[in-house]
Amino acid sequence: MKGWHQLITASSGLRFEPHDIASQLDGRGRYDVELDDEFPLLIKLFRYTSQRHTRGATWHDRLELFLPLDGPARFRMGDQEVELQRGDLLVVDNLKLHHVVDFPGFDTRVVVISFRPEFVYSLGSPSHDYAFLLPFYSKVERRPHVLRAGDEAAKAVHGALARLLECYFEGGAKPFHQAGSKAFLLQVLYHLAAHFRASEVLKWEFMRQQERSLRLKKLFDHINAQPANKLPVSAAARLVGMSAPQFMKTFKQVAGMTLVAYLNHVRLANAARLLRETDRSIADIADAAGFSDQSYFDKRFKRAFGRTPKEFRVGAVR
Repeated sequence: MKGWHQLITASSGLRFEPHDIASQLDGRGRYDVELDDEFPLLIKLFRYTSQRHTRGATWHDRLELFLPLDGPARFRMGDQEVELQRGDLLVVDNLKLHHVVDFPGFDTRVVVISFRPEFVYSLGSPSHDYAFLLPFYSKVERRPHVLRAGDEAAKAVHGALARLLECYFEGGAKPFHQAGSKAFLLQVLYHLAAHFRASEVLKWEFMRQQERSLRLKKLFDHINAQPANKLPVSAAARLVGMSAPQFMKTFKQVAGMTLVAYLNHVRLANAARLLRETDRSIADIADAAGFSDQSYFDKRFKRAFGRTPKEFRVGAVR
């Protein structure tokens, strides 16, 4: 338990802010955070509670690790929901719509580590550096990558995370603070890659999955800008230069769901934002989100969030 105690000690003096990221979501529900081009690493310390955390699914280009420090947490990515206990570390499927799931009594501090892939591996990097990113791109078995607190590798990962938090939040001389933070992040990624080696893929397969994600980026940006507009599969396929069958297969590999399901998730996330942040009528919000039938919108919204739009709006008022 040495690594775990190191992590708890390192985080004990740090401030965990309420998870309230509404102001950082762009107009379409995308969690857009500016990262320094020279140092594209961001560590956020959040406290999630049933009473206070930003609802709604989001997605982003950067890679992310999520670790609850106290109690259980539930995390949904695409059509999969993961149950996490304290000390479990989740490798987030960043391009799949994802969100933390609320439940009665939910109250935990969480460490969220975000970084751009090129911070670790890009064109011009040594060829072996791609291994650091394998946990993010090698989930060919469709099972989320979760390092459980009781796994053999957890002690080393928790210890490296403790050093990372100390270095990142202590600051100090800029080159050494940044170099140290990157060194400890690489330690975390190394231990994760070694732990998940059973699902490692050959380098060409890794590059292929990375290429799929990049190829669909133009489509994700298009949906982000115009989520309420109709987008047939044929039009989406043309946008990324694929045949319709090739597109449907590739999109599901990357996003974890069909295009129709993804569009519905984006529209519902946008509707949740409007319900939370504006006084517009529910009918107006349904129309703005791309649902011409309000009863259908109500049904889809309740299925996604467990509450009707009216109940959601009342619960969002603090």
